[in-house]
Amino acid sequence: MNIGIVGAGIVGLAVARELALSGAQVTVLDKEDRIAAHQTGRNSGVVHAGIYYRPGSLKARLCREGVALLREYCAEHAIAYTEVGKLVIAATAAERPALRVIAERARENGVPGIAELDALALREIEPHAVGVAAVHSPHTAIADFPAVARRLARDVEESGGAVRLAHPVRALRQTADAVDVVAGRERMRFDRLVVCAGLGTDAVARMAGAPGDVRIVPFRGEYRALAGPAKDLVRGLIYPVPDPRYPFLGVHLTRRVDGEVLVGPNAVPASALEGYSRRDVDLADLRRIAAWPGTWRLAARHWRTGAAEVLGSLSGRAFLDAARRYVPEITAADLVPAAGGVRAQAVARDGSMVDDFAIDTHGRITLVRNAPSPAATSSLAIARHLVDITSVMTF
Repeated sequence: MNIGIVGAGIVGLAVARELALSGAQVTVLDKEDRIAAHQTGRNSGVVHAGIYYRPGSLKARLCREGVALLREYCAEHAIAYTEVGKLVIAATAAERPALRVIAERARENGVPGIAELDALALREIEPHAVGVAAVHSPHTAIADFPAVARRLARDVEESGGAVRLAHPVRALRQTADAVDVVAGRERMRFDRLVVCAGLGTDAVARMAGAPGDVRIVPFRGEYRALAGPAKDLVRGLIYPVPDPRYPFLGVHLTRRVDGEVLVGPNAVPASALEGYSRRDVDLADLRRIAAWPGTWRLAARHWRTGAAEVLGSLSGRAFLDAARRYVPEITAADLVPAAGGVRAQAVARDGSMVDDFAIDTHGRITLVRNAPSPAATSSLAIARHLVDITSVMTF
């Protein structure tokens, strides 16, 4: 079986590795000249334990499975992985009911070690943090996801597969017995194709004649980092109680495996699929985003929140206020700019943001329509799930 994979992020490479281990001949195609160039290489590195996700959802199941697989994989290959723990803090009494829901979901999802803490107990975990209550997930971890992706690529190549960088997919055609692909200057033929293209998903889906019922709307996530001694104010991960209306978790403080501590991200509509800064504008991307009815319905439903995020983006004060809500000792001088990222958020025609992982098939093509956080955490489990889907496809 000859299978093509579009996307050399952590999900695409995990799928390629799983297929290669099952005996398939795999070829990974990516338009960039390096592995993990987009969402994999630009996230905060948190290995989520599964405390937020709706019990029974694909996210909840694959996150819990993925944590165990990722921890084992990192140990096997000496890749940085540290259980630093996470506090989800209620800053006010009004947030207590939502915090309690998080604790209940975490237990229902089988997250180990969950504890509900009062204001005094949470400071035993994070001495510089404040709040009226918290949920503690002691096994939430941080990892080096780009290193995981590079190791997965090596696994693919050592299993006889190929990783073709600087090979953008320019055209594809599905026939009764194959998928013909033009990537870079090469023509290739595969028995099946698996698309894990993240921000580029819609473009490949259009080529496949499978535009589907959702579209990718990019949201830029901007970060600041703590400088100098301020890094010592945060031991692990400090998160707010998230707004249940959105799939975003809010501005939080994240210790990374390299010792840096990030503050962020926000969630600002981006002006390009790869709009990593306010200066990045792509008119073709904007036209396609604007042409999707779900974009306007999303904006009409949540314009106040969107406007507040944009205003907050224009001032570092928003990050300072968010950080000081949980760690009051942080000052403006402690915050420095840090690299941002873009979340590929699937939006349905009715304007709703797709919260769960979304995967569908179109003949010989499997499309990962939505793979936001915790996709990196879940990548090895997503790979197994996708291989199961691929193996039962009939024609």
